[in-house]
Amino acid sequence: MDTRTIKTLIEQGLPGSRADVQGADGVHFEATVVAAAFAGKLPLARHRMVYATLGEAMGGEIHALSLKTLTPDETNKGH
Repeated sequence: MDTRTIKTLIEQGLPGSRADVQGADGVHFEATVVAAAFAGKLPLARHRMVYATLGEAMGGEIHALSLKTLTPDETNKGH
């Protein structure tokens, strides 16, 4: 799986989100996801929302995904 596919899956699964995905080896990835839907949610809940957009690829084609999840307000505050 490539970074573009992961970005598309996340952004389609979380409408209005913006994802920046990195990963050179094709199985280990890092993503920063900004979504208004994260407001009021703890980090674990945010990560589960992102994992849900990737479905069976998590633990399969995607061996590891390191996440940074922010709301648009958190991004503007420099978090």
